[in-house]
This record gives sequence, structure tokens and C-alpha cells, in this order.
Amino acid sequence: MTVTAEVSPTVPTLPRRRAVFPFTAIVGQEEMKLALLLNVIDPKVGGVMIMGDRGTGKSTTIRALADLLPEIEIVADDPFGSDPSNPELMSDDVRERIARGETLPLAKKKVTMVDLPLGATEDRVCGTIDIEKALSEGVKAFEPGLLAKANRGILYVDEVNLLDDHLVDVLLDSAASGWNTVEREGISIRHPASFVLVGSGNPEEGELRPQLLDRFGMHAEIRTVKDPTLRVKIVEERSDFDRDPQNYLSQHRQSQDELQQQLVKAQELLPSVEIDYDLRVQISQVCAELDVDGLRGDIVTNRAARALAAFEGRNQVTIDDIQRVVTLCLRHRLRKDPLETIDSGYKVQKVFAQVFGVEPPDENS
Repeated sequence: MTVTAEVSPTVPTLPRRRAVFPFTAIVGQEEMKLALLLNVIDPKVGGVMIMGDRGTGKSTTIRALADLLPEIEIVADDPFGSDPSNPELMSDDVRERIARGETLPLAKKKVTMVDLPLGATEDRVCGTIDIEKALSEGVKAFEPGLLAKANRGILYVDEVNLLDDHLVDVLLDSAASGWNTVEREGISIRHPASFVLVGSGNPEEGELRPQLLDRFGMHAEIRTVKDPTLRVKIVEERSDFDRDPQNYLSQHRQSQDELQQQLVKAQELLPSVEIDYDLRVQISQVCAELDVDGLRGDIVTNRAARALAAFEGRNQVTIDDIQRVVTLCLRHRLRKDPLETIDSGYKVQKVFAQVFGVEPPDENS
């Protein structure tokens, strides 16, 4: 459907976008890439917390992921980018217009990646209500914030461990519910805010409180690459891209297109993916053995395993699927012992091996 002239200012024709380093060209950091892809396939996994050294490509990878994703269809004159075909991703205004039988102007846009600055205020994040206008004119004058802009996209918070705890809480609430509600002086406005929340940070600058950390679906740990050969390859790839971005992108276009199609098919396949009852019981047994508080660990591990099976084109979850995601889903939910020297990932895999009857991990690997 063609966008009407009346709403063309809302969706202006943009100049050619700045080249973004392709996702398929990123060397290493497999754990981070897998966690991000699974969250794109099923946003209900609950986002990713990426902790690791500075300069390990966290921001580059997340921008590359947003650029990789296919365009989405939106209601052109809706400030929240509502999905015209999915009621769960529509603003209340769009639902009312559909109920009245209106024909909605449609458009397509790239998936948005919103960078949340460290000094952002709650009003900047959630949006503001013009109380004076609301009282004098009787209209709900709402200025959308970053959560509205991030709807159906990716919200990236660098140094999330330095962000005010209250703001982190607001972000996690919106990510979990898919809605943002702003209340001022008895006036309440809500809008869809369904996004993949990605937080990153450096452990040296402090950890998130356990209550907040637990609410991130997955936790990826990344380290600086030590292998000299691999380091050289990373430097060469980046240099080639910087020298001639368009030529570099054309070399990776086929692999980018193939991965994009794989993600689209995985999203379509996901509702039909099943996980046997016995495997679900064993997942819960692992969580119980690790003394994980609450049931988030069980839920996220089930969802992530189903998303991985869908990503690989299968409709049945295997033990291998669970083994590949269980550390990402549980390592940040373990109770920390300050004197503990064993890596939490090893701990999770050791209990997994005992419960599922597979080869235990090598502590030195």
C-alpha cells in the first residue's frame, strides 16, 4: 500500500545509510552472537546481558545485528511503529482506528537500534505528558521517549551496570510486558514497547544487583581474543571494511541474505517447536540442583532451547540444544560465593552433565 501524502513528513525519504560492519563477518565471540540471534527469534527470551573486556566488539556486533534484520511493516502515521497485523504490537489508537473500519497508511522501515545514553532521565526514556495542554485542551499530549522509538527494535544500554537502578527496573519492566505506561497528575498513557533489551558492561566497573541481573534472560561473557592468528584476522577484516565499505559489504551480501532468511524461517517455525516432557523435567532438575531462585531460569532455558532448534530448522528440541544454551541462561542466576574460584559456566555444565547423563566438562578447558 502506498503511503499517502498527508503522512509523508512522518516517514521521510532518508539518504543512503552509513555502512555497518556485516554480522556474518564478525570473527569469534560465538556465545554473544548466539544469544543475540536467539533473542531476535524469540524476544520473550528476555534480552541479553553482555559482560566483557573493553574493545571486544560489543557495540559493533549489536549494530550489525540490527542492520541484518529484514524491514518491518508499520502503520506510517503512528509514532510507535505499530504492527498493522498483530494486535499485541498495536497502540490503542491504531486498534480503535481498525475497529472504526479505517484504512491505515502503511510503510516499511529498518529495525531500529536505540542507544540509551548513560545520563538519560526517566522522562527521556519513558516519554512525557504535557499536563498544561491536557488540562486546558482536554487532549492527552504525549511526547514519546526512547522506549517508543525502540518498539519492535533493539534497545542497547552500554555500561548498564553504571545506570541508575530505577531506570534499569523501568527498562526491564517494559521489556517483560511489552508496554510502557506513563502516569502524571492522574493522567495515564500507555503504548507498545516490545524490544530486545541488550545491556553490556565491564565487570571491573561493578556488577548489576542480583535482582536486576536475574531479570535478563541470558548472560554472555566475552573475553579479549588471545590467539595471535585470530587477532590478526580480526584486524585485517576491520581494515578491509574501513578501506572500502561498499565493496566489503558486497562480498558478504550472500551470507547476510542467507542468515536473514534463516532468521525469518526460524520465527515462522518457532510456534511448532516442541520439547519433550522428560527434557523439561531435567531442565528444572538442573535449576533445582544449582539452587536457582524462582522459575525464570526454567522458563528462559526452555524458550532458548526452542529458539535454537527453530534456528537450525528443527521442530524438536534435543539434549544438545539445551546444553548449548543452559550456561547462557543460568550462569548469572547462581548465588555468588566471594571465595569461589570455579567459573560459573563450568559449574552449570557440570550439573547439566550429571542430570542429563552426558560427558562432564573439562575444568581446565
